[in-house]
Amino acid sequence: MGAVSARLPVFPWDKLEPYKATAAAHPDGIVDLSVGTPVDPVPRLIREALAGAADSPGYPTVWGTTELRDALTGWVGRRLGAVGVGHRNVLPVVGSKELVAWLPTQLGLGPGDKVAHPRLAYPTYEVGARLCGAESVGYEDPTELDPSGLRLLWLNSPSNPTGRVLAKDELVRIVAWAREHGVLVVSDECYLELGWEAEPVSVLHPDVCGGTYEGLVAVHSLSKRSNLAGYRAAFIAGDEAVLGELLQIRKHGGMMTAAPVQAATVAALGDDVHVQEQRARYAARRAALRGALVEHGFRIEHSEASLYLWATRGEGCWQTVAHLAERGILVAPGDFYGEAGADFVRVAFTATDERVEAAVKRLGGPRPAGTA
Repeated sequence: MGAVSARLPVFPWDKLEPYKATAAAHPDGIVDLSVGTPVDPVPRLIREALAGAADSPGYPTVWGTTELRDALTGWVGRRLGAVGVGHRNVLPVVGSKELVAWLPTQLGLGPGDKVAHPRLAYPTYEVGARLCGAESVGYEDPTELDPSGLRLLWLNSPSNPTGRVLAKDELVRIVAWAREHGVLVVSDECYLELGWEAEPVSVLHPDVCGGTYEGLVAVHSLSKRSNLAGYRAAFIAGDEAVLGELLQIRKHGGMMTAAPVQAATVAALGDDVHVQEQRARYAARRAALRGALVEHGFRIEHSEASLYLWATRGEGCWQTVAHLAERGILVAPGDFYGEAGADFVRVAFTATDERVEAAVKRLGGPRPAGTA
């Protein structure tokens, strides 16, 4: 019974518990900037769509309703600039983490195969490789990898944890290299709508893919853009041959997005106003925290996009975690995301305005704009 779990690393967030207890003991309470979970309300039009579809006694389909597929293809064309996207180029999934963790298995990968991901990366890329028995390989530049045995190449732009954005010419070069060597590229673009100092580009943009989606899959989520982490609403888009195979496998596995969530997704993707409103909230929180951290002696690297600040004081990450916990602030240690993050912490700006203001005060920085 424990054979599969034995392949996996210790769940990293459990290591933070002692520091969480320290931060929670602060007289004014904890400011949790560690996980990065949305805290703002789900927009009304999305909640109304969910409630309107609550009377759904029948089974949903894995491929989703026609309305959902129309919404997915429409958004991919409008927001990503993709052209010629049809229903066979999209597939809803039950949250992006599920997709990331199980994709190598669903693609039939196993021992002898390689899965590559950035050296600093979301840990679930490695978990997915371990679950199927494949080898996990980290990279700085994927085109410097040995392509032999490499079956799946993960890109992540904007990056979690660093917020780095891959420029269009970098994406063009990587896609060309992967196609030359027959490597499937899966681009995790869940933070694409949260560019601050750079404009993220999808691998599905015609300037990158050359008008064909062969060998390319993009992963998108509504968790961050629409505050729907609790809904588990996400989708993939790209190569219809790859998505068609995944559709058949997921039918057998019963991996269905709930019918009310499908309806909510249609509403969310059809409205850009709530996305801009949420961006404005995050922009203000980001500016306040960035200024306070710099004033406190931190250096910020990358962080040009996403929901995080990648920060260092030039010391070990756990020393920094302890330093901030004494001030009632909980952050994620950089080594959760790879050895290269050993001197950094990831600071999420997904807390409420009130908690962000509390963190700024504790760091001795300026108060957020607009506060008394």
